[in-house]
Amino acid sequence: MTVTEERPAQAPETALAARKAMIDSQLRTSGVNEPWVLEAMGSLAREDFVPEEMKPAAYIDRAIPLGDGRMLASPLVHGRLLAEARPTTADKALLVGDGNGYLAALLRPMVGSLDAVAPGEAAQPGTSPDGGYDLIVIDGAAEELPAALSARLAPEGRIVTGLVLRGVTRIAVGRKTGAQDVALLPLAEIGIPVLPEFAAPKRWSF
Repeated sequence: MTVTEERPAQAPETALAARKAMIDSQLRTSGVNEPWVLEAMGSLAREDFVPEEMKPAAYIDRAIPLGDGRMLASPLVHGRLLAEARPTTADKALLVGDGNGYLAALLRPMVGSLDAVAPGEAAQPGTSPDGGYDLIVIDGAAEELPAALSARLAPEGRIVTGLVLRGVTRIAVGRKTGAQDVALLPLAEIGIPVLPEFAAPKRWSF
């Protein structure tokens, strides 16, 4: 008779080592050196936010499928989003993404309040939470920023997102400068899961 011992997908000491390697070989080497970002990502168990079968791969440097078409972006994407967002406890923040996910868990202690809305709801007028947000963080890449989402920003409010430009994804930042206007500035080129809900409308060409 063979007795099979059930073992955890990733032992605690292995997860800690993987988390340290993530900090040292993915974040620091790519320019994410903000102590508060490194501390937050170094203390949060990323493996708690992926399916059981993906736990051993929780700290790889690429996106992880979560099921139902959803993806967990790579650690570097989340590190850059946080670093560019520069959240403060004075911020009323909105996350476009999973309110129970990894990025929400990182961001929530850094801001005064955090609401979350799914991408499909954020793209539709009148369905996402009320406006007046100082900070909006989009967990994914958009071809086009929905006007309904821009309307949620307070004057001078900031937005940090992934942006698809000519088929390439980049981190981008913006600030609301008028009643509806948000100008996005593309920054570093980086692989970011694309949000189909934020696809640009198809235009006729001749």
